[in-house]
Amino acid sequence: MVKQKSIIVQNIPIQVMADREMDYICITDMANAKGNESRAADIIKNWIRNRYTLEFLGTWEQINNPDFKVVEFDHFRMQAGLNSFVLSVSEWIEKTHAIGFLVKKGRYGGTYAHKDIAFEFGSAISAPFKLYLIIEFQRLKAEENDRLKLNWSLNRTLAKINYRIHTDAIQENIIPKNLNKEQISQIYASEADVLNVALFGKTAKQWRDENPDLDGNIRDYATIEQLLVLANIESLNAEFIKLGLTQSERLLKLNQTAISQMKSLTKSSAINKIIDRNRRLE
Repeated sequence: MVKQKSIIVQNIPIQVMADREMDYICITDMANAKGNESRAADIIKNWIRNRYTLEFLGTWEQINNPDFKVVEFDHFRMQAGLNSFVLSVSEWIEKTHAIGFLVKKGRYGGTYAHKDIAFEFGSAISAPFKLYLIIEFQRLKAEENDRLKLNWSLNRTLAKINYRIHTDAIQENIIPKNLNKEQISQIYASEADVLNVALFGKTAKQWRDENPDLDGNIRDYATIEQLLVLANIESLNAEFIKLGLTQSERLLKLNQTAISQMKSLTKSSAINKIIDRNRRLE
């Protein structure tokens, strides 16, 4: 799924696009900052045919793109600097299988470059423009990260709220009368581990034994998809308890539900995008 956003750099609106888990910036929009001097396409062509630019692009592709055609790159590099040498972004992509550029048509169309390359292209506009571009892009990403952190926090809170429903069901239907606090605590812990085993495949103690250097508990390190499923099976377990199902019966049903819901969530491109970005924040 492609996500499109916009930033303003020195009064120039510039499109930013997330594609293939990478951020691309529209250098056609950037070139409009020099629109009075030449057409955007000509600015880009003059920049890409430069020997230094080709060295930069080739090195970036070799670092980030295992399918990059180095032989074709060497062919272009040998011609760089000649007056007769002309190169377009589309030709560069076609011949070398480059991934550092994207050429889009239609709405928000234009030539997009990976943020590393776009920042380098910023130097062809002006030093101040490049600096302001970096600042605005970083501001955009900081806002996105803040929203992702909020999404994770909200889902963690939802799981905690649902857990109250779960513990109330335990209080009303499982805990016998006149137990002491330690006995009650043991029952709560046992029921919490029904959820842990159903979703994570291990008890809280097993997780702590496997991760002695980590603070918190197993749920503090859950992904967003796991927290969503946890909230669901907490409510479901409360209903199972009210129906009088045994702990082993509930564990089996909850595990089947967790597996089914996790499969559904992992197929969701929207959820996957949030999860991947969240992992990069960790």
